[in-house]
Amino acid sequence: MPIPDYQTLMLPLLRFASDGNDHATREAVEVLATEFRLTPAERNELLPSGQQATFNNRVGWANSYLKKAGLLGSPRRGALRITERGRQVIADDPARIGVRFLERFPEFIEFRDGSRNNKETERTESIAVAAEQTPEEALELAHQRIRLSLAQDILGRVLSCSPTFFERLVVELLVKMGYGGSR
Repeated sequence: MPIPDYQTLMLPLLRFASDGNDHATREAVEVLATEFRLTPAERNELLPSGQQATFNNRVGWANSYLKKAGLLGSPRRGALRITERGRQVIADDPARIGVRFLERFPEFIEFRDGSRNNKETERTESIAVAAEQTPEEALELAHQRIRLSLAQDILGRVLSCSPTFFERLVVELLVKMGYGGSR
């Protein structure tokens, strides 16, 4: 089973918190990983940055969005608790909670609209939401695309140069990397 996207995690996270107790976010990650039957490899899969586990990141984004909509609260750092509004949503037994569902809450709309600066940002966010990615994942993918484009551009320029230029480039690169001493 692939790692669920952050919107798919919203309803199970809210259900997890529905007992009314304070829960550590780490506890929620463990319970949801078990619920979704994630393998150890899936649990340890990192974001492209290599800084955080993908599943933990997605649970974090689901938690953040639910908090912005007023369905979860944060009694202390690293903890979550269901709110009265969250209890009402659970009582209604929705089939799914996602960004569209959260748009019915004014606090979420204010959060979403407050972070938009211009039409370009709106278009970028809608593309990221449509692709079921967290904003961090969308940024990582954009960064990878830019790096790939830059690498292809540099390679194209190097290939169009003379063999003599290429030799000088390789020697210069090796020297800058600390190989071969100085000239």
